[in-house]
Amino acid sequence: MRRDKDENELSLAKAKSRGLLGWVALFSIFTNLLMLTGPLFMLQVYDRVLGSKSEETLVALALLVGSLYFLYWLLEFARGRVMARIGARLQATFNRRVFTAVIERAALRGGQGPGAAAMQDLDSVRNIFASPVLLSLLDMPWTPFFLVAIFVFHPLLGWVALAGGGLLIVVTFVNRIVTKRALDGAQGLSVRSQRLARQAEEGGALVWSQGMAPVMAERWARLQEEYSAAGLGANDRSGTFSAFSKAFRLFLQSAMLAVGAWLVLQHEMTAGAMIAASILMGRALAPIEQVLGQWQNIQRARSGWSALHEFLNAVPAPRAPTELPAPEARLSISNIGLRGAPGAPPILQGINFEVAPGDALGIIGKSGAGKTSLARVIQGLMAPTTGEVRLAGATLDQYGPERLGRYIGCLPQEVRFFDGTVAENIAHMALEPDAKRVVEAARLARVHEIVLRLPKGYDTVLSEGSSMLSGGQRQRLALARALYHDPVLLVLDEPNSALDADGSDALNAVVSDMKKKGKSVLIMTHRPTAIAVCDRLLVIDGGQQKALGPRDEVIKAIMRNASDVQRTVGSVRGTVQGAKA
Repeated sequence: MRRDKDENELSLAKAKSRGLLGWVALFSIFTNLLMLTGPLFMLQVYDRVLGSKSEETLVALALLVGSLYFLYWLLEFARGRVMARIGARLQATFNRRVFTAVIERAALRGGQGPGAAAMQDLDSVRNIFASPVLLSLLDMPWTPFFLVAIFVFHPLLGWVALAGGGLLIVVTFVNRIVTKRALDGAQGLSVRSQRLARQAEEGGALVWSQGMAPVMAERWARLQEEYSAAGLGANDRSGTFSAFSKAFRLFLQSAMLAVGAWLVLQHEMTAGAMIAASILMGRALAPIEQVLGQWQNIQRARSGWSALHEFLNAVPAPRAPTELPAPEARLSISNIGLRGAPGAPPILQGINFEVAPGDALGIIGKSGAGKTSLARVIQGLMAPTTGEVRLAGATLDQYGPERLGRYIGCLPQEVRFFDGTVAENIAHMALEPDAKRVVEAARLARVHEIVLRLPKGYDTVLSEGSSMLSGGQRQRLALARALYHDPVLLVLDEPNSALDADGSDALNAVVSDMKKKGKSVLIMTHRPTAIAVCDRLLVIDGGQQKALGPRDEVIKAIMRNASDVQRTVGSVRGTVQGAKA
């Protein structure tokens, strides 16, 4: 079962931080009130201290102002720390969720969609909480308060400040409209560039051996140049508005002083009020300028929030099913069908068989017959269009992906390892591998001696691109990984494609061991040596089930059909030759 897609996980997580946000809002009230300290101090100095020439008053005011600014520092420091922790909490809440969703999308949907970009979106959201720009957004509602205070000093100064603030707000919204499309375009180019680089790296051997490296480099460089040009365009546009806002604010500050000085000359206000009003205007417009200067980051965070929301809705978090007892090794496949692309023939159609405990079933067929797709369906990686897969009477979704991975061991056609030690890779990258189980799995896979010959044995560090192991050794090590959790069902997809004679013998010994323990084994292959210990064979051709029965009977039927075809071909050839004569 999954959560309702309409349930906004990000909003729910943000709601849990409302208490902290409330504290930040409370701190913001006091920090903005304390911003009146400077203007009031200047007002008192110019209008009272300079007039009375009282040093005692000046000292008292200086001590009071120092205390108030110390309190301001504490509150500003506190709200910055709280905001950073809200972002860190949000990231900690979604780190595992996003990573798991990325893996699920890659496993179940062929990697189509955002993928690793979702992790970058999460980082951009967290970074915006840690940056001062959100505090500026919280300060913006206080801008009218400071403008009203300026009106109190004199309406003319208030109108000057209001006009300047209004113009800056207009500039902010125009900046948002003008730069959004450019930023979105640059982000799209960045994703394409990263995807191409990842594909080229993963297919490095093919790219290099086929002389494709210069062409791929050219494609990537062009994408990078387009991304750079789009980024520069967005920066130029945003920088234009940011530079204008800074210059205009400086001009406005001077204009306020000029108007204030004229009002002083007209005896309509004091010099202290003139200075205080100028400081207040700077404080009123500072959040607007800061937001304008950080608008790209705000847009990036907004886009990241929206993209992350859509991604999480597209890959909802699964609810943990009721925990079932460990299943017996009984697999039931009922009328499995799997549709392909629109207009294409079905990938699988009408597949039916059962595997009892202690049985080994060989699934044979030509390349592209549907063997790997059937293996993915049995592992729960692809949902069949029709039919169902049951393990010990329960459908696969009743176990949940984590427990299912323990019950169904898998040796995929393409072997991959992760950055970590041999022991960690065998132990499914467990943070603390069970050394006893690791060695036991390696012994069962007949790879223990091979591991001991590595530079650091089980502590040897592997990586995806490592050439330390041969293809056959990688397959045998991956077989040990498939055996680590003592699965009840073992699914082997072309398990001996890189094995030599000794490796094939070791593989057959593993299958025999599994059968003796009452476990089940499925072997997808087109190599005769892989079915030597199979009890039955299933023949698939074009996604359809062609034969199912005891191994020797199926092999005899295949040989008989091949002989019939050969005789028919010979007869046709004889007829053609006779006609030519």
